Amino acid sequence: MPLSPYVTLGIIGVYFVVLMFISWLTTRRVQADSFYLGNRKAPWYVIAFGMVGSSISGVTFISVPGMVGASQFSYAQMVLGFVVGYVVVAQVLLPLYYSLGLTSIYAYLRERFGRYSYKTGASFFLLSRLLGSAIRLLVVAIVLQTLVFDRLNIPFVVNVFFTIGLIFLYTHKGGIKTIIWTDTLQTFALLLTLALCMVGLARAMGLSSGGVWTLLQESDLSRTFFFDDPNDRRYFFKQFLAGVFTTITMTGMDQDMMQKNLSCKNLRDAQRNMRTYGLAFLPVNLLFLTLGVMFYAFIARNGLPMPGKPDEIFPYIATGGFLHPLVGILFIVGIIAAAYSSADSAIAALTTSFTIDILGVKNGDPHLRRKRRWVHAGISGVFFLLILTFKFFYSESIINTVYKVASYTYGPLLGLFAFGLFTKVQVRDRWVPMVAILSPVLSFALSELSPVLFNGYEIGFELLIINGIITFAGLLLLRKK
Repeated sequence: MPLSPYVTLGIIGVYFVVLMFISWLTTRRVQADSFYLGNRKAPWYVIAFGMVGSSISGVTFISVPGMVGASQFSYAQMVLGFVVGYVVVAQVLLPLYYSLGLTSIYAYLRERFGRYSYKTGASFFLLSRLLGSAIRLLVVAIVLQTLVFDRLNIPFVVNVFFTIGLIFLYTHKGGIKTIIWTDTLQTFALLLTLALCMVGLARAMGLSSGGVWTLLQESDLSRTFFFDDPNDRRYFFKQFLAGVFTTITMTGMDQDMMQKNLSCKNLRDAQRNMRTYGLAFLPVNLLFLTLGVMFYAFIARNGLPMPGKPDEIFPYIATGGFLHPLVGILFIVGIIAAAYSSADSAIAALTTSFTIDILGVKNGDPHLRRKRRWVHAGISGVFFLLILTFKFFYSESIINTVYKVASYTYGPLLGLFAFGLFTKVQVRDRWVPMVAILSPVLSFALSELSPVLFNGYEIGFELLIINGIITFAGLLLLRKK
């Protein structure tokens, strides 16, 4: 029997009460400027554990199991690249940020190039994180609409307002300090959900742990490495290198992820956090891929109709009455945990960047708290509007959409930071925004024309690297004599 919408609403309500209690505990003695870095007192191991949940988000939770049908285990090649990327961030970027004592990492661009580069970097982060996080949250909103709000005749706009409103309520005061501890709870809920869903599915199929391993070995969907065709989007080196540079940009050059690292007590703790979190990311994603193989096997064995979209497979199986009702309850807990842990930190980071980088508000400003709260409310409002807009374009596996958007918006950040770190060249700062805008445009044109220009070669996630190279080359053209 499918899960009742009233039970689902009850689960969300209880979960939200717990989050509000954590928010109250962490904000009893909050200072105006602790919203950004939490007074740099957060234990590194707590941050590392919580970052697993904020990185996984609703996208991984929903899309990775579903994408197995089309891409098999090829996503694991990209995850291997992620691990290497985390090491690069820990050893190269974190020392730079700590040595400069940064609150916003884009202040480095001001020191290296000038004001226009600084504003450009911050603006591209705002664009990147707004689009990416809105797409991630859209996944959860659509699932909740199907499971709860459609069955109660409540429109999608109310669903989105409800979701954004809950996140705003428990983050608007405490900022990063609250988010570190709520992310810890949400990561625990997410991983517990993943493990128990796998156990419930295995029991429904009559499989032991050895039986699950045998299923993986015998399934064509578990193929991991693709070395045979460079034109294939799943080709190993394309996926691996894309994973490396995706992590460097979407973590190391992203205020959202770096804000948590900068809240550690010192550089050594921040590096420990990054390495630990990076290593944990691989087994967690392998479990999600394994769950995907189990879903497809379960559908085939029971002769069930295949959902129309890959992202619908997990909610279809978990809440459709095919498994024990506890699995459906756990699914709701897991998807809410994944969504909230990603969206709350994104809203806090966007608030930080816009307040400091765009408005230029300094610590010690007598109106700091009031301005920051207005920005926080404004960012939440923009999220609301973006989710409603993206609803009309939702079609393919959402994780591919997230990385496609990141390839265009994070590429200029990759080029800017790489140029600053690996050259000593000064550039004509006022022309940097033009280069940053033209680079994604040229990347898009190259992506569309690549099958014709390069004998059938299709550009995949490596588009991010190409975008960064174009930005780098453009900065060379702006060099001062």
